Amino acid sequence: MTARHVARRDPRAHWFLLVLGLALLLATLTAHGMVSGLGGGSGPAPDVTSASAAGGPPKSVSGGGPVLRLDQPEPVTRAMPARTVALTFDDGPDPRWTPQVLDVLRRHHVHATFFVVGARVNEHPDLVRRILAEGHEIGSHTFTHADLAAVPGWRRDLELSLTRKAVAAATGREVTLLRPPFSSVPSALDGPEYDALRAAAGVGHLAVLADRDTRDWQRPGVEAIVKAATPARGGGAVVLMHDGGGDRAQTVAALDRLVPDLTRRGYRFTTVSAGIGAPASMLPASAGSRLSGTALRWTQAGAGWVAAGMNLLLGIALVLGVARLAVQVVCAQRHVRRVRRRTGRRPTDHRPSGHRPEVRAPVSVIVPAYNEAANIAATVRSLVASAYPALEVIVVDDGSTDGTADIVERLRLRGVRVIRQANAGKPAALNTGIRAARAELLVLVDGDTVFQPDTVYRLVQGFADRSVGAISGNTKVANRRRLLGRWQHLEYVIGFNLDRRMYDVLECMPTIPGAIGAFRREVLMAVGGVPGDTLAEDTDLTMAVLRAGWRVVYEESAIAWTEAPSTLRQLWRQRYRWCYGTMQAMWKHRHALRESGAGGKLGRRGLPYLTIFQILLPLTAPAVDVFALYGLLFLPWSTLALAWFGLLLLQAATAGYALRLDRERLGPLWALPLQQVVYRQLMYLVVIQSAVTAVIGNRLRWHRMVRTGEAAALATAGRVR
Repeated sequence: MTARHVARRDPRAHWFLLVLGLALLLATLTAHGMVSGLGGGSGPAPDVTSASAAGGPPKSVSGGGPVLRLDQPEPVTRAMPARTVALTFDDGPDPRWTPQVLDVLRRHHVHATFFVVGARVNEHPDLVRRILAEGHEIGSHTFTHADLAAVPGWRRDLELSLTRKAVAAATGREVTLLRPPFSSVPSALDGPEYDALRAAAGVGHLAVLADRDTRDWQRPGVEAIVKAATPARGGGAVVLMHDGGGDRAQTVAALDRLVPDLTRRGYRFTTVSAGIGAPASMLPASAGSRLSGTALRWTQAGAGWVAAGMNLLLGIALVLGVARLAVQVVCAQRHVRRVRRRTGRRPTDHRPSGHRPEVRAPVSVIVPAYNEAANIAATVRSLVASAYPALEVIVVDDGSTDGTADIVERLRLRGVRVIRQANAGKPAALNTGIRAARAELLVLVDGDTVFQPDTVYRLVQGFADRSVGAISGNTKVANRRRLLGRWQHLEYVIGFNLDRRMYDVLECMPTIPGAIGAFRREVLMAVGGVPGDTLAEDTDLTMAVLRAGWRVVYEESAIAWTEAPSTLRQLWRQRYRWCYGTMQAMWKHRHALRESGAGGKLGRRGLPYLTIFQILLPLTAPAVDVFALYGLLFLPWSTLALAWFGLLLLQAATAGYALRLDRERLGPLWALPLQQVVYRQLMYLVVIQSAVTAVIGNRLRWHRMVRTGEAAALATAGRVR
């Protein structure tokens, strides 16, 4: 159908902003993923043979001291003097273990060197300042505990630069010492590790390995740690321990035994720089370094907040989604029981009812039509063939240019009238038909819809209850042979019709579809006819009926076959109009929130449901998908696969139940996984476009769908039963 709406060009700039925003979100989450969940530990046990075979460092390095200056043509190594121990701690600062290590060192009046992870410095700058204030030395352990030998050069330089900036922001100093992650003693160095250290020396870093690797990260026991940390035969040593990256209770206990034990044996403790007689390793940071380091810390904090927010959003979405499925199923079961009690038959049983008065009052069927030549003959024939005793059919031709009215007139069917009018839009055509109708019960039907012989009869039986003002039928997709049609078929059965059962039970039906709906004439007159000021006239009308105090119910046995869009472009246009029109109708009827009766049920049940599940959650769906991509990069795939398949199985079970209620085959379920990863994205993009259109105040045009005649072919083939 068309309508006289003047529209500006659809907004498009937001798509660029959306892509930019999603890219920024992914970058933010990626940054968070890189700095969270950091590991720890030192390198492998020494294996001189394998290191040499791999083209390792010169023997002067592999067999020299643990402090390496590699910015000269010839490497220079230094070692601790006899009975001198430089305690070093990697992987901190840690809010639990670093303070305990510092307490032990302070109690024994010992200074040490802490090789900090830049990302953790940003999380706990107060601990870094305490380390420095208590006379300890600070070195770099990279920003994300990265293996410098395994990452590309740009990443290596970035790791070192970011750590310097993080420490500068926290302390006002820049570090020059470097302990590469996963390193151990010099003899364990291989060629790539040595090359990475030489590259780091080129940007001002002095490498510090170890003489004694306690491997405390493996938690071998306090005795083993003390033994591994004790220098041999009175020599000096750089001792590698950890104050972060895991449970360090054994390290703290071992440290509290090691320090007094070695002190009694004549050892002295010092920092790495002091131990080799070098000047202080920490230099005053420039204002630029401090400023950029502060910006880095806030960026990291912001990334953490974004990740936490996304976790919360995902949790809320999952809870709401599961709750929605549960409520739908529970309400569907109640609806089934209600139908059985009321009619004495199953919901889709075709036997006549014996538990309520039979409605046989005259019915007028109104068919608004604009360029419906492909299906109009089948639509009208199916209506005339209805097994209902008193029926008239009114076809209102809304200025068609394809001979729609001529086709109907040539049929020469009894009880069928054709009214021609200039093109004024679907609401105007419906109102023309309503004024011309003779009956008090009116059925509104789209021009591409085919009824079964018993559809009209079953649709109007609910009017036996005088409180019922309107009745929704059960719309089914006729053209479901292709994948797009199957997706829409599943959507109609699972979403629309399962929702309508829920709305019926909760008495807040927001929409009677234009394809099949029945109304009392007095109700339509009371609400002013079919409204024309929104693009979802069916939703607008249904909400008005509820607010007028009438009940709106769902009759699942009244089946209508309709032709769904057959291309993505047509689907986009249809759903864009539906979604935007629904938003218009929701805003128009927002005052139902404070009403009583049927209108209040719409306002406090139906409108919140639509707001959450038709607007808010789809608007957040792109961010959730980006979060899923982030999960593929940083979370265990087994966990993600288990969660995805679990949700898919839950949806499949719900879909199977919905198909069973509608007496449909379960075959289309195979298309459900693809629907979740393709069709769903298209639907939430429609919501985004509609929301932007609504916010900027644009008016959307009606878009007519090109008919293929598949609904007519369905009737011709005899599938309508």
